[in-house]
Amino acid sequence: MSWPRVAVVVLNWNGLADTVRCLESLFQVSYPEYYVIVVDNGSANDEAGALRRRFGDRILLIANDRNYGFTGGCNIGAARALEMGCDYLLLLNNDTVVAPDFLTELVRAAQSLPDAAALCPKAYFLDWPDVIYSAGGKVNLWLGRSRQVGRGQPDRGQFDRLRPCDYADGCCMLIPRRVWEVVGPLDDEYFTYWEETDWCFRAREKGFRCYYVPAACIWHKAARSVDPDPRFYYFFRRNAILFLRKRGKPYHLLTALVYHYLVLAPWFLLRHPRRWRRAFAEARALLFHLRRPAPGG
Repeated sequence: MSWPRVAVVVLNWNGLADTVRCLESLFQVSYPEYYVIVVDNGSANDEAGALRRRFGDRILLIANDRNYGFTGGCNIGAARALEMGCDYLLLLNNDTVVAPDFLTELVRAAQSLPDAAALCPKAYFLDWPDVIYSAGGKVNLWLGRSRQVGRGQPDRGQFDRLRPCDYADGCCMLIPRRVWEVVGPLDDEYFTYWEETDWCFRAREKGFRCYYVPAACIWHKAARSVDPDPRFYYFFRRNAILFLRKRGKPYHLLTALVYHYLVLAPWFLLRHPRRWRRAFAEARALLFHLRRPAPGG
């Protein structure tokens, strides 16, 4: 049997321990025809050198001179993967651990779904290995919100059906080469957050669909409840608005802005008056758009 060639692209940015754990799990994968490209995004402390010394020729290492963001780093890795003749591209977060058969299941599903743009596995929390992190993604354009289906729910088999989803969760997405070439790379304007959602909606505009594949399983190092830093809130809200400006209609943008800034923001500040840094970060996100012309693409 001839197996399609899969290029696995893993991005590292000051996350050496997580990346090592991810790669060690990747090298236990049973799929026979894959190779691993690690893109170091200008990490400190010579993490690129440490990865090269530890894994040698088991990985193709690209050492960037600076941090190009999640979008830029992935696009650099994807470009090299295409040059090397891959049939499928797998974008995988460095803070994941994969099941040995996850890639076989993703490729098998992709080959049976000719309209597939991106396919994502069933993802669990790494620290709660039976609790769902994501069973595919769903978007509400009216509110400018995205969510991971099933997040926080114990797995009782309720998400065991292969099905379409609004977007493939960016922690792990398998993309056929031909679709990547039609849709194009991740949009660098996002830098980080919402980039996979944008890409999946662009694919949908081309007639493709995204799918959730429950037979493929990974574990993601993510907290069930965490208060991120202001940088997260800035990029997440900035890019949610950017996504609506690019992919939604004017009325979607209007209802989302009213919801976030006139309903959610006052409610949040009333409940959490000491967490003003989040409000400031989200105000900066709005200011970014007030100062910018309509985005392209």
